[in-house]
Amino acid sequence: MSGDNFSGLYEGRIWAGSDGESIGNCPFSQRLFMILWLKGVVFNVTTVDLKRKPADLHTLAPGTHPPFLTFNKEVKTDVNKIEEFLEESLAPPRYPRLAAKHRESNTAGIDIFARFSAYIKNTKQQDNAALEKGLSKALKKLDDYLNTPLTEEIDANSREEQKTSRRKFLDGDELTLADCNLLPKLHVVKIVAKTYRNYEIPTEMTGVWRYLKNAYARDEFTNTCAADKETELAYADVAKRLSKS
Repeated sequence: MSGDNFSGLYEGRIWAGSDGESIGNCPFSQRLFMILWLKGVVFNVTTVDLKRKPADLHTLAPGTHPPFLTFNKEVKTDVNKIEEFLEESLAPPRYPRLAAKHRESNTAGIDIFARFSAYIKNTKQQDNAALEKGLSKALKKLDDYLNTPLTEEIDANSREEQKTSRRKFLDGDELTLADCNLLPKLHVVKIVAKTYRNYEIPTEMTGVWRYLKNAYARDEFTNTCAADKETELAYADVAKRLSKS
């Protein structure tokens, strides 16, 4: 991972993929690695094999599971607190500030993953349509936000009103902490819902698709993603088959 030498102090531990070595599916780990990448620091990633947990794992963070972040031999385990720590310790002028400028950007799409989890874990055929509708409704709210121009996109001196936003990400044309939180989850939703429920994000949700397209064009996102196969495998036992009973 590219950046300056300050990050040799940072080491992340995450669950390994099915081969015991590659990056496993974990949107929370990806969130942190995206932040570090965007900050421009070098960091080491150690994958932890679920089948063969290293002996030092219990000593390092007893009672918790990856992801962890180690900084100067101090272990941090809470993802939200790690994000706060990174934003505070890797601050301007040396490092970019990643906090969103618009408060609404931090809550856009906030209920998508919960709706998706309920939908994908459901086993009752009679409940499927309602849960699918709930997921679509949550995605539509995100789509509306992404297509609504932010205040800085509106030109008060222009005679033509800009009705649809052209921004790349939640808070503008640059990735922020809000994107680091939402994009990994949205990526999981896109892959898993298609694989196990044949559900695709509707094509008319142009804001969501523009958002994903722009994310897939960024190394900070694609190079911290688990392989699609790993994401599918992670949900193989979670995505139950639908039954009529």
